Amino acid sequence: MTAYETVIGLECHVELSTATKMFCACPNRFGAPPNTNVCPVCLGHPGTLPVTNRAAVEGTMTIGVALGCEIAQRSLFHRKNYFYPDMPKNYQISQYDLPLCTTGTLSIEVDGDVRSIGVHRVHLEEDTGQSHHAGTTGRIAEAEYALLDYNRAGVPLVEVVSEPDMRSAEEARAYLTELRALLEALQVSDVRMEEGSLRCDANVSLRPEGTAELGTKVEIKNLNSIRSLERAIRYEQERQAAALDAGETLVQETRHWDENEGVTKPLRSKEYAFDYRYFPEPDLQPVEPDREWVDRLRAALPELPAARRSRFAADYGLEPATVRILTGDRTWGSFFEAAVELGADPRAAGNWMTGDLAGLLNEAHEGLESSKVTPAHIAALVALVGDGTISTAGGKAALAEAFASGEAIEAIVEEKELRQVSDEGALLAIIDRVIEENPSQVEQFRGGKEGVIGFLVGQVMRSSGGSANPKEAQRLLRERLAG
Repeated sequence: MTAYETVIGLECHVELSTATKMFCACPNRFGAPPNTNVCPVCLGHPGTLPVTNRAAVEGTMTIGVALGCEIAQRSLFHRKNYFYPDMPKNYQISQYDLPLCTTGTLSIEVDGDVRSIGVHRVHLEEDTGQSHHAGTTGRIAEAEYALLDYNRAGVPLVEVVSEPDMRSAEEARAYLTELRALLEALQVSDVRMEEGSLRCDANVSLRPEGTAELGTKVEIKNLNSIRSLERAIRYEQERQAAALDAGETLVQETRHWDENEGVTKPLRSKEYAFDYRYFPEPDLQPVEPDREWVDRLRAALPELPAARRSRFAADYGLEPATVRILTGDRTWGSFFEAAVELGADPRAAGNWMTGDLAGLLNEAHEGLESSKVTPAHIAALVALVGDGTISTAGGKAALAEAFASGEAIEAIVEEKELRQVSDEGALLAIIDRVIEENPSQVEQFRGGKEGVIGFLVGQVMRSSGGSANPKEAQRLLRERLAG
């Protein structure tokens, strides 16, 4: 069997979080009732004229600057002509040969290896509407009819097109993860893949190892999560390799990722640029950003994810896995630093956030920004567990209650009686009872079986209802057994 090298390029579509749409004054708001955020301009009525949204142009250039792109001195909008029901004008205002941003890079890390992935272009266009296919599967082939919602038509959409520099599903996942974190840090988009504000298409081809010529490219659509991207690429690698080994000829096409079946399926033959009959948009002026504007955007860039990862590791001494979680989302990083500013030990705060708090959020399908838990809760939790006031188990119980109610950790500890018993007299009474009730284990320990101490401490904890300070209990237990 031939050994193949996988070649991957990603086209990522980013809806910008502007107040209004790209070429009209309609609100850019997700979740509104169907066909309520529309007007004659975005519906393509005759005689209407588009007006470019300056904030969308600025957001696109901000992305380009953050990716180290060259910002064009002169950029044009074009009409991309094709018919589809979700596009009311029967053409899309996009950019063709003169995009706003070109030749950037994005660094990724996979298994400790850092690679620089080229960014071919970053251009600005308008989004299409949405088709809702009525049927059991939601797919067009099985639909009885379709409903059209034009709320999304005309929303500012940035396309970030990578070079075909990725060589594995892991690298593609790392690229999309890093790009999402960068966009979120720039605050140009909410990057919610579940709502469609960040979408990704993958171009995948195989070629024999050691060769330079690219193989036949397949574009995979319907990748609505980072997990789906990785799964789809793995499947497509196996499908193409099996076809090539069998002597089959691959065709350039667009394929649909079926999340339920875990396979890609043919959608249509792949279009070429000339199929769209691009020509300059006659109703829009060229975009000609001056150097002062670009320099101002560059100076205003926030701390980007790569820089924040380096700082978190250096300043707080956190483990790489913890750093990745805390810096993958601006909200998490800011929350963590707020807890540290309130006096929380960085390592302990990071562990509570990425462990127990993350687990509670996942279970509730909730985001940190909407949680009732605050940095003050984490700071109090770290302090009370750290000084022995409550045990780790007590801390978990207190955090769960705070997550549900928002009540202060200190109040929860008092209400739920979570304070550890460290009083020597109270502990010795429990320890004496445990020694009396477990003579066999006591003799084993005194005979040199050190591991039995764990069992005896556990009995102390059980007898105290979990309130005994385990460290103090073990110290006193050893003293009693030695005596």
